[in-house]
Amino acid sequence: MGRLRDRMNPYAHLVAEYARFFRTGKDYPLGGFPPLPCSQAAANAPVGLIFSPHPDDECIVGGLAIRLMRESGWSIRNVAVTQGSNRDRQAARLSELQDACNHLGLGLIQTAPNGLEAITPKARQQDPVGWAAKVAVTADILRRESPKAIFVPHEQDWNGSHIGVHFLVQDALATLPTSFTTHLMDTEYWGQMTRPNLMVELSESQVADQVTALSFHVGEVRRNPFHLLLPAWMQDNVRRGSELVGGQGGAAPDYGFATLYRHRIWRGGKLEELSAGGRNLGCAEAAGVLFT
Repeated sequence: MGRLRDRMNPYAHLVAEYARFFRTGKDYPLGGFPPLPCSQAAANAPVGLIFSPHPDDECIVGGLAIRLMRESGWSIRNVAVTQGSNRDRQAARLSELQDACNHLGLGLIQTAPNGLEAITPKARQQDPVGWAAKVAVTADILRRESPKAIFVPHEQDWNGSHIGVHFLVQDALATLPTSFTTHLMDTEYWGQMTRPNLMVELSESQVADQVTALSFHVGEVRRNPFHLLLPAWMQDNVRRGSELVGGQGGAAPDYGFATLYRHRIWRGGKLEELSAGGRNLGCAEAAGVLFT
């Protein structure tokens, strides 16, 4: 009777297929794929920086950044704030990160030979001298790269390093001249934002590229196959974004996958909120329209 019921119920088949793809995906190869074709950014192209708390975050939250690179000719560079807390793995994680960035066509900026360490709210409070040195490193990167947009975890992204990177970049911005202006794109992964104002649709092919790039982080996805769960996370973003960005009770856009952001502007030495209301950016629009 149970099998007959399952054959008659299409949702049973749907769930079974989700489960089957997750099981079989664990046998897929990790990394080793050739770089994706991409155009060389012009010398004067706008720069976008992804401040990644750990190697692998660039693949997870970089949906909009990758669209900017592909659709609007931006130069996107991943800033490896840390290379993880396990010192025995830092060299390997850098190598995995280089391969992942090379696959996607992202530039890579190291903050230190083994990355910065102790990037947490606790370190910010208890070691002001050491923290100031890390802020100076970050400010130098911002000054040198003069990014049009930066991608940074939001202040409640649960993981200590994610929250630490948020305040590291905020503190670095505060040291720059008031003439420094950039778009600040808050990202999320471990902790959900309560007030995102931007939902960015991602195509199936781009999601596949991000999952593939995430598979290059072999040491991490072997212990936890979160690369296989990335599409489901992006689907859930559509559910949340339909209400949080589009408005409670509003009609959901016909997106399969999306990433959520909080878009603000750093100008005159402070953060400026955008006008009230949220925005959905579908694949039919070039991503660069957000910054014109």
